[in-house]
Amino acid sequence: MKKTKTILLTALTLFGLAACGGGQGNEAPANEGSGEAQPTETAESTETAETTEGGGDFAGKTLKVAGLDGGYGTDGWNAVIAKFEEMTGATVESKFEKNISEVLRPEIQSGNTPDVIYYSVGAADSLTETMVKEKMVSDISDLLDKQVPGEEQTVGEKLIPGFADTFVTNPYGDGKTYLAPLFYSPSGLWYNKAMFTEGGGKYELPTTMEEFLALGKEAEKDGVPLFTYPVAGYFDTFLFSLAYEVGGSELFDKLMNYDPEAWKNEATPMFEVTGEILKYLNPNTVSQANNESFTQNQLQVMKNEALFMPNGSWVVGEMADAEGVADGFEWGFMAMPSYEGSDRYAFSFFEQAFVPTDAQEPELAKEFLAYLYSDEAGKLFAENGGAIQPVQNYNDYITDEQSKVYYSVYDDAVKPALGSWAAAPVVEGVDMHKALFDTINSVATGEKTIEEWQNEVVDAATKIHDAIEAEK
Repeated sequence: MKKTKTILLTALTLFGLAACGGGQGNEAPANEGSGEAQPTETAESTETAETTEGGGDFAGKTLKVAGLDGGYGTDGWNAVIAKFEEMTGATVESKFEKNISEVLRPEIQSGNTPDVIYYSVGAADSLTETMVKEKMVSDISDLLDKQVPGEEQTVGEKLIPGFADTFVTNPYGDGKTYLAPLFYSPSGLWYNKAMFTEGGGKYELPTTMEEFLALGKEAEKDGVPLFTYPVAGYFDTFLFSLAYEVGGSELFDKLMNYDPEAWKNEATPMFEVTGEILKYLNPNTVSQANNESFTQNQLQVMKNEALFMPNGSWVVGEMADAEGVADGFEWGFMAMPSYEGSDRYAFSFFEQAFVPTDAQEPELAKEFLAYLYSDEAGKLFAENGGAIQPVQNYNDYITDEQSKVYYSVYDDAVKPALGSWAAAPVVEGVDMHKALFDTINSVATGEKTIEEWQNEVVDAATKIHDAIEAEK
């Protein structure tokens, strides 16, 4: 294990130890949320060292919890920890820092590894990915069968189907769960309700891609573009949802594993459909699709200059003070239209927590993770920072009406699209994100064809796939 820790610390040094909570593959503009918790302006470290008087099975034991002090803050964690101590009689020593990976480095080196780490894949320094790669994360598959403390259901019964069965939670492809899914944020297409019949407008909300494109033609006659996007990076959730609709989780998994043949053949409808939609793009979108002007593209929806755009829930707060908004504007949110009779999907970002292999109290750690899915914990998280757990009765925790609309996307026969890129070595001169997403700007302006875009992606996937094979 000493050798493994040395490899981990070397990797963290190379990644620069810049702790942040970023979206999984979503390159949001500066100061923009991306579905994962974002760092707040002040750091807090919470140490809970007093022994509680609870009489649970774990009385007298001490659990060490470490995690990111991100956009949801730490009040929710502190409230949950206090209740857990009261319930179990255990003592929880917790610390939540903005630079938590840097704080953990010397602790892991000295053998003082926490029992639970809350730090998601997709962060700039890849701490979690590195620990997964070095087999420093415990198998917690039995967590799904554990009864939620104080309740009759098991963790698996409470979770929204699909959240515990992705490449993120099951990174080794061995059918076992290693990362527990936590706070989630669905993404989809945002629109102005006032433009559609649900808000008194003339257009019907499309439920299929055929209807979506037909609406593009209809609205074009009225001088209203069908589509816009803040920056090209926001196509991540759009394309990932579309991948599920075109080929299910099987195709998505192939694509996330950089399968060149899947990108060359099975993924072709994804490129073609996107190309068709781009024909109905607001003509000002590309010139404003940058960190300085992206809010102007979002404003297009609010001014009835575009019907739909891909985005996350942060857009509501981000545009709350926007000027020039159309009369009667009200945010609407929907999942991707279905493709050729497929189920509808909405991609969701979600965070994770895990138990390191060096944990001193692994059973207590899993008891704590199980408690995180309780109604009591869910309400405390929601009321103290707004984090929502991916459980089937999530709506019981939400009091804000706008948030209810947003999170209820999965209530209407819509399935969650979940997952992320498989771990891969860095290949000099190859940028999969740039090839897959940034090239969309060139397709929109006509500088590149759909075929050229797809070929660039296939080329990048091939080189990364070859590098993965070379490491085996």
